[in-house]
Amino acid sequence: MNERSPAEATPRLDRNIRAVLKQRADDERNRTAQDRISQHITNFAGSLKFLYLHILAFGSWIVVNLGLLPGVPIFDPSFAMLAMIASVEAIFITTFVLISQNRMAREDAKRADLNLQISLLGEQEATRLLALVSAIAKRLDVKTDVDDTIDELATEITPEQVLHRLDEREAEPRE
Repeated sequence: MNERSPAEATPRLDRNIRAVLKQRADDERNRTAQDRISQHITNFAGSLKFLYLHILAFGSWIVVNLGLLPGVPIFDPSFAMLAMIASVEAIFITTFVLISQNRMAREDAKRADLNLQISLLGEQEATRLLALVSAIAKRLDVKTDVDDTIDELATEITPEQVLHRLDEREAEPRE
């Protein structure tokens, strides 16, 4: 088999890569300002810079309010204000993370739909090829070990049939 090196990409591969990159760019362009802001906040909240900033801020707050720095007045001796600030911040960060997860779930669903479509096209092509090879074998009067199952394999199964059968099976009583 004649294998191509990565440098010798086929025109079809290049076209497919361009299509994927164009779709990503289109998706990015179509994101709302709210989605972009939410993603930036989520990215920052999930960074080491955010962690270090909190270690510095909360650590300083604790050191000051334990009275460990002479000459600096204690302003939150019970740490109630610190707890409240941390709680409110956690609420907002959680909300931004959930917004980002919802966006990622939509993107995942879109990719799953694309993968399903590609799988269905591949299955249809394989079914047609199997039917063609079977017809050629019959025409040439070639007998094989799979002759008994070839008709079943060459029968096209639609996505609706799969979904209907799946629904039937899920509705069956479980033992």
